[in-house]
Amino acid sequence: MTVNMGSADRIIRAIVGVVLIALVFVGPQTAWGWIGIVPLATALMGKCPAYSILGIKTCKKK
Repeated sequence: MTVNMGSADRIIRAIVGVVLIALVFVGPQTAWGWIGIVPLATALMGKCPAYSILGIKTCKKK
């Protein structure tokens, strides 16, 4: 599996994912917060399927 996300991108996605999931338990308490699993999962894997399709890489080249 090739990593196509840089560290800043991964950190931002992880934060957004955790905030969205937190909305399920606090705040408006809607099920829409479970969408946060997607950015959290892509941050943990380091690979974004949409980036692969569009040919985008935010990681530094080796």
